[in-house]
Amino acid sequence: MSLIDRVVAAVTPVESEDARRQARAKARAAAGDNDWLALVLQHHEAIEMAFAAVRTTGDPVARLAAQKALALLLTGHSNAEEAVIYPALVHFGHKSRGMMGYTEQAGAKANMGELEYLDPMSQEYIDKLDHIRGAVAHHMYEEENDRFLDLKRISPAEQTRLTERFREEFDRYMGRDPSSHRSNDPRNSRLGTNAPRPQPERH
Repeated sequence: MSLIDRVVAAVTPVESEDARRQARAKARAAAGDNDWLALVLQHHEAIEMAFAAVRTTGDPVARLAAQKALALLLTGHSNAEEAVIYPALVHFGHKSRGMMGYTEQAGAKANMGELEYLDPMSQEYIDKLDHIRGAVAHHMYEEENDRFLDLKRISPAEQTRLTERFREEFDRYMGRDPSSHRSNDPRNSRLGTNAPRPQPERH
């Protein structure tokens, strides 16, 4: 992990697993049936599974395949948030929260790109992966705990528009037909069927 990564990790608050569970429960309670927030939470769960798949894979070919699956899902999700959810935060009076989302996700994308230059079986790779995983976990906690809940106060018509636009942007990046929504769970998408499953971590 680079010096900059260490500095960022040192100043980034680390919430407990219990706090993360409580934040997710609060967000689930606020989410509607398959609305934009429910889709965000589905993505978050799939991203956690994808990180675990990369971390626990035991050979370089499988690890690189899992890394590509993670990058695809992470980028598709973040692009949809950046095109739809963060602008809504800015528009409805929460500019600082919206801009923070852009900043955090730009850092995650840069770090994911750095993984491609590292030996997938090296300790340096694992340290970088764990750094990204921790930063993304904190980012998701912030969104689920309060950042996104602000948008649940806007009108039902705006809620519907956010849902349609979020799904549209995600589907476009993932190469799916935006007009077909037989399943809103990204784990059932083309990515989900091809992504390696997590294996027990080796110590």
